[in-house]
Amino acid sequence: MCYIFYFVSVTFELIKMIHKDVIIIGGGAAGFFAAINIAINNSKIKILILERGKEGLQKVKISGGGRCNVTHAEFIPSDLCSNYPRGNKELLGPFHKFMTTDTMKWFEERGVEMKTEKDGRIFPVSNNSQTIIDCFLDEVHSKKIEVFYNHSVKSLKKNDKSWILNTQEETFSANKILVSTGSNRNMWNMLKGLNHTIIEPVPSLFSFNIDDKRISSIPGIAINDVEIKVINSKISSQGPLLITHKGLSAPSILKLSAFGALEFASLGYKFSISVNFLKISYLECLGKLKTFKNNLSKKRIIKFSPFGIPTRLWKELAVYSKIKEEKIWAELNNEELKSLATELTSSVFNVSGKSTFKEEFVTAGGVALTEINFKTFESKIHKNLFFAGEILNIDAVTGGFNFQNAWTGAFIASEAISSN
Repeated sequence: MCYIFYFVSVTFELIKMIHKDVIIIGGGAAGFFAAINIAINNSKIKILILERGKEGLQKVKISGGGRCNVTHAEFIPSDLCSNYPRGNKELLGPFHKFMTTDTMKWFEERGVEMKTEKDGRIFPVSNNSQTIIDCFLDEVHSKKIEVFYNHSVKSLKKNDKSWILNTQEETFSANKILVSTGSNRNMWNMLKGLNHTIIEPVPSLFSFNIDDKRISSIPGIAINDVEIKVINSKISSQGPLLITHKGLSAPSILKLSAFGALEFASLGYKFSISVNFLKISYLECLGKLKTFKNNLSKKRIIKFSPFGIPTRLWKELAVYSKIKEEKIWAELNNEELKSLATELTSSVFNVSGKSTFKEEFVTAGGVALTEINFKTFESKIHKNLFFAGEILNIDAVTGGFNFQNAWTGAFIASEAISSN
């Protein structure tokens, strides 16, 4: 009787297994985009998306403050690549095949009108990420693509003919697999078991914790354009700066955090930066201060910022330069002028840690890029195993670039998947 029961049990398990032509692991931006494009290329392919959450496209939903920063207005592939600390060389070829203009056209052909803002970020005209989500859900429905929610993949194995996946609910098999789970340590561990190399992930796109009396009392102050350098490093950035209740943030800091992700992690997020609030040299600044001394001689220094930076910040920098609050310009001596010029062009701040940037959840790390064929986004180790998005060791600065990587990888992988 035991032998009969064993035979029946195995037969039942084989019958229970669900088979699809293509299974996409991860119901985010890259996963949905790939599934839709596979179906566009070949309507006969049976496609299933497995999403571990109760709903998909969650990063799309929160991106850009709920508006979805779809991509960025960079229209030359090499310029677009410069925004990727990791993946810039590998993405050059793919971006020649599918990039910003292609992304905008794809959505606009489906009724999603796009707009470009002054800083280059591209959003749906609706200013609502639900517009993008609805576009995807409509496409998935019309193309009869199945989506299983609450299905977290527990194992991924390969036999002679197909891939076998197990979730907590069911067992699946597929001819081809596309992994688009983003920064998912469990999936990385499964891929390690398939002999893929995983670059240990570290955070990217984060704000800096700084405890400094020059900025501690003025959270919310923003400066339009600054230059920041990491002391004893070649890493630098430019752009807007925001003083927060914990330290410093905004694009200039986020860009710095992306390009310095590995270095900052190795330093335990303790390092120093120099901020040039004016983006001019020390000598040029000193010359301008001497001119102000003559032209504004009777005005109190802390009452007015002649450079146009916020008055509250100007006051803190002047006081830090040991200039008394009651002083007028005519009373400034050379040492005070030099000290103020230094503060304006090279204020040193000590970073003591990092804070999560709420709109982005990005890591540096993932599947080693040397193991990927970037003409197809297929694994060089396993045939019929494809990748798209942040599962790979690719990440970018803020501004829609991480989404563009997702669209490009998913599009190229979809072509390869549906062509053979």
